[in-house]
Amino acid sequence: MKKGKLVIWFIALIAVIVLIGVVVYGYYRKATMEVKNPIGTMEVENFGTIKFELYPDKAPESVANFIALANRGYYNGNKFHRIIKDFMIQAGSKDGEGAQNATLADLKDGGEDEEYTIKGEFVANNVENDIKFNEGVIGMARADYSQYSSELIDDSYNSGGSQFFIVTKATSSLDGMYTPFGKVIEGLDVVHKIEEVEVKSASEGEEDSEESSNSEVSTPVNPPVIKSITVETNGVDYGLPETLEPFDLMSWYYQNSGSLSE
Repeated sequence: MKKGKLVIWFIALIAVIVLIGVVVYGYYRKATMEVKNPIGTMEVENFGTIKFELYPDKAPESVANFIALANRGYYNGNKFHRIIKDFMIQAGSKDGEGAQNATLADLKDGGEDEEYTIKGEFVANNVENDIKFNEGVIGMARADYSQYSSELIDDSYNSGGSQFFIVTKATSSLDGMYTPFGKVIEGLDVVHKIEEVEVKSASEGEEDSEESSNSEVSTPVNPPVIKSITVETNGVDYGLPETLEPFDLMSWYYQNSGSLSE
């Protein structure tokens, strides 16, 4: 009888030891396992494939935002609406013209059909991000309201949404002022092909004027179309970004039009 109990206790002890070993090993693997960065694949109609790596350790909000939109199909059929040779190519506008960002409904199930923004993750906005805007780096596009008032700097810094750009030539002027969150690892030749497309003249369809002559020459005649963007997260759930309410420039302008004209 006693011998039987000893055997049972011995088996139970072994089981406990094995269980502890499994748990400890699991924690060890989790602590030592190298988590691979997300890898994105962009198919551009008639141009080719662009592969890129995202950096959640440097810009977690921007990466979570991009992954959520991409894997929900937001960018499929989108256009590169702004192209400046030897600078960058830009896409991600809902209307394909640069005037609209994604809405909460594009970002998540049950979201409202209203635009949103996210926090800018760069040094000027008090976020440590040491990625430089070298060739192939992917950045978050944002607005610049400071031309209207220096009081709107914070609103400018936190105005990014769904639009992104890929730098085609290193430019230090963006460092610390815009959010870099990824980099092209394959298909840089495709990026350069895109930057070579014909763009409309600044005065095309307009009468010559000082305003038209100073306009940015960046609108492609035939905008390259993104067939699809998907991101492989290697089993990691990056969740959703913390969203902010977009700054309403029009309302601000009407409220301050009197002081601006003085």
